[in-house]
Amino acid sequence: MRKKQTNSAYGGIALDDLRLLQAIAERGSLGGAAKQLGVDHSSAFRRLASLEARVGARLFERARRGYTPTPTGEVAIAAAARIGEELDTLDRRLLGEDLRLSGKVRVTTTDTLLHVVAPLFAQFREREPGIVVEVAAANAIFDLSRRDADLAIRPTATVPEHLVARRVASVAIAPYAAPSYLARHAATVTALAGHDWIAPDESLSHVGSARWIATHVAPERIVHRGDSLLALLQAAKAGLGVTALPCYLGDCEPALQRIGAALPEATVPLWLITHPDLRQVRRIGVLAEFLFERLRAQAALFSGERARPA
Repeated sequence: MRKKQTNSAYGGIALDDLRLLQAIAERGSLGGAAKQLGVDHSSAFRRLASLEARVGARLFERARRGYTPTPTGEVAIAAAARIGEELDTLDRRLLGEDLRLSGKVRVTTTDTLLHVVAPLFAQFREREPGIVVEVAAANAIFDLSRRDADLAIRPTATVPEHLVARRVASVAIAPYAAPSYLARHAATVTALAGHDWIAPDESLSHVGSARWIATHVAPERIVHRGDSLLALLQAAKAGLGVTALPCYLGDCEPALQRIGAALPEATVPLWLITHPDLRQVRRIGVLAEFLFERLRAQAALFSGERARPA
């Protein structure tokens, strides 16, 4: 009799199956789950169909609006979450015993900070050549509990309580425009809110600049929107209007001019964040301390005092 094989299976359900269930539940669609897991849509479809055939029940109801767990699916998703959390905890605790100054450290940060942090990674490489830094540049918040990343460098108003965060600096936000735009409008527009504005779209509604614009700028003055701060910067460089940018970004762009004081309501802290279970990993701790010191040394850049990256 042939022995049934599974991939790290619990009772015939593989860990990969559990990860698929969690991803579908989190994203609400099979396509979103496939993207999160780094597999193609057809593979995710086959894996879900195979899992449902093995358990003898539908785990999700399919509809145009997405995938909704069935009662059986909710039981399976809850179990997957418990098992996944235990495995993530074990992974972090085992990693915490690693005292080597070699290996990989994964750092997540925003794309707007790359011109500041990339030179720091080069300096760190000269100091610790055995440590390889992997950078995930994205605006999405990575899950440090699942070790999507080991360290995060983020400008954000709040940090989850279960994480360890060190405040690096205060990030000032100020209005910027291209000289070409100002040449056309500066003589006729006196109030900041009276300019043509380039605003973040709904995906960035949580950032301080978006909140300030929503409060102080009339909707009819918004002439353009973008889903990233780099998109807003490029639109401002093209002369479309005024936009609000972090000073560490706007002050380093020679094609833009700051046209007013920093917006106090939009200021946010810059944090260096990790998971408490990873603090004892020597390579992570060494990199974290290096980044904290070097970023603190550039506090004037973040606060808008016209400093340049070191």
